[in-house]
Amino acid sequence: MKLSRLGMLSLGLALVATPVFAQTDKVIARVDGMNITEREIALATEDLGERLAQLPDERKRDEVINYLVDLKLGAKAATAAKIADAPDFAARLAYFREKVLLDQYLTAEAKKAATPEAAKKLYDETTKALAPEEEVNARHILVEDEAQAKAVAERLKKGEDFAKVAAELSKDPGSGKEGGSLGWFTKDRMVPEFAEVAFKLTKGQVSDPVKSQFGWHVIKLEDKRNKPLPEFAAVKPQIDQYLERKAQQDIIVALREKAKVERLDQPAAPATPAPAPAEPKKP
Repeated sequence: MKLSRLGMLSLGLALVATPVFAQTDKVIARVDGMNITEREIALATEDLGERLAQLPDERKRDEVINYLVDLKLGAKAATAAKIADAPDFAARLAYFREKVLLDQYLTAEAKKAATPEAAKKLYDETTKALAPEEEVNARHILVEDEAQAKAVAERLKKGEDFAKVAAELSKDPGSGKEGGSLGWFTKDRMVPEFAEVAFKLTKGQVSDPVKSQFGWHVIKLEDKRNKPLPEFAAVKPQIDQYLERKAQQDIIVALREKAKVERLDQPAAPATPAPAPAEPKKP
């Protein structure tokens, strides 16, 4: 959970009023005597993530420092203008204090959940439950009409190299230059008309012309296998992210369940009427 720009501004205002923070970190720059520290640069770098992503690496640090210069000068001017005395400033600052506290708490607790042991356990359980999924490695030649597709099929039956014919005739801008190669794919990645034929072919077999929404195809099956499972190391970052997000959600749910939440802006729910007394039994 990242600190918002407004949250960063509020934090900056607090830092101006709290010089002890600056004294505990390496000072990188000063503006009008106000320190800019390495830790502030780290916080601002995190806050400006998307904006910095568009810049070359060699410009990012300067961009962050310039941002902090503007932040310090703006906070100083705001202090002189007594913005901090405005009626809603304390409430705004309190809101962002609570937000930062929550962010930091959830981040710390989530890290505890994403242990190597938990990640490996989830990986093993997930991969064990996965059903084998077939995939094929195929080539195709895409042309505009059936007559062209039949002419392609005839050339291939006479022994011409599939990859060379694909490079010469295929209208597919992606695979044509690669000899028609589509690489490995599962059935759901292709349009049904194409997939049904491709997955019924045997290794080395070339199909009859196949019509789809893109035109006419001639398909050659290179190979077929069960899709290999991803290695643990390759998916561990995604597993860690999942564990952290789940831990954060679980924490919020648990806090909610233990809390007494009262909505004072809504009318109280009507009281449940008492059941009518039972009629006396007839003698």
